[in-house]
Amino acid sequence: MMAQTAEPSLFEQVERVIQLIRPAMQADGGDVELVEVTEQGVVRIRFHGACFGCPSSTLTLQSGIERNLKQRLPVIQSVESVA
Repeated sequence: MMAQTAEPSLFEQVERVIQLIRPAMQADGGDVELVEVTEQGVVRIRFHGACFGCPSSTLTLQSGIERNLKQRLPVIQSVESVA
């Protein structure tokens, strides 16, 4: 018999996608932290470094992070930035 492997949690799946995006943000002197994934599919992140308070962070959030997450994980409804 083959052992069943546990499916990664939604939090872990989101974290994996963020790991793909993180190098581009770090190259610009910023970073992102995954804070929470709600049962309703809302991802909450926190910006760090140059990304915190950056005028482009809203664009990064919507066109970069949210688009990538929704594309790879259709259960994701939205992404919010928290302080």
